[in-house]
Amino acid sequence: MLNKKSVLITGGTGSFGKKFTEVILKRYPQIERLVIFSRDELKQFEMAQQFPREKYPMIRFFIGDVRDEARLARATEGIEVIIHAAALKQVPAAEYNPDEFIKTNIGGAQNVVNAALSKNVKVVVALSTDKAAAPINLYGATKLVSDKLFISANNIKGARDLRFCAVRYGNVMGSRGSVIPFFLEKAKEGELPVTHKDMTRFNISLEDGVDMVLWAIENAMGGEIFVPKIPSYSIGTLAEAIAPNAKINYVGIRAGEKLHEEMITDSDSYNTIDLGKYYAILPMGGKKEKFLNYHKGSKLVEPGFRYNSGTNEENLSVEEIRNLIREHIDPDFNPL
Repeated sequence: MLNKKSVLITGGTGSFGKKFTEVILKRYPQIERLVIFSRDELKQFEMAQQFPREKYPMIRFFIGDVRDEARLARATEGIEVIIHAAALKQVPAAEYNPDEFIKTNIGGAQNVVNAALSKNVKVVVALSTDKAAAPINLYGATKLVSDKLFISANNIKGARDLRFCAVRYGNVMGSRGSVIPFFLEKAKEGELPVTHKDMTRFNISLEDGVDMVLWAIENAMGGEIFVPKIPSYSIGTLAEAIAPNAKINYVGIRAGEKLHEEMITDSDSYNTIDLGKYYAILPMGGKKEKFLNYHKGSKLVEPGFRYNSGTNEENLSVEEIRNLIREHIDPDFNPL
């Protein structure tokens, strides 16, 4: 699929970008060019040690910020596929620095759209978040707007052979700043700061996130927000899995946090189809029949359907969480 193609990853030095790079270099050794676009020169230097130019001559490291439309357009020259992973993501930081999040998550998204329209790109897949569904915090609100920008871009592509879509998923196991690495470090101190024992979150591995993006590149019609069918866990169960003997310090739900996350709201249900492994939220006001015909075997979900981490039928047990940590984060993990 990506052999002989040129691909750009914005935010390419992040957790997803590094895993995506690792996977596609293995699966598509004949990829023409892979451009890692990010603003952090140190992370680019470190990533270049992992993927040296001598072994991977198709890799290009391009310093730039998605806020800079001209620089992004330059990086997009000759690109056929864009994976937009660049974003500011920390919920408390967004509440304190809203203008910075708006510039990157919304302005940067529009710059990606503009670059794709002007540079003959074929496919754009934008990474979204469960916090964009019925958002209560600024980070989620900026990602909701970002999603809308990418989905509506399909309306202005004209005669271009270009598809825009988004993928939305929950907490990525092991990604920088996420709860599991945080708990693993805190467990060494014998105490875990827990917001609320009944708080729940969706869980997806980096590998599954990459697989979903690759699936979207190949299968999107353009206009969908793809949502994976993934398990949930409660924070109380996670704490028990990581450090059953640690003291629990309940710190309360932070500003902008929900007790449960959702990826499909009941309002979304009227525009959502079941694809088997994934759901797809379709553009509002669009013709659902054309998407149902395009995605063979898909069907509309029931009106009022919700996909919520608190009511999710698939929930991880203590032992399942421990096994996932060993598989994806630390093979030598033992609960403290």
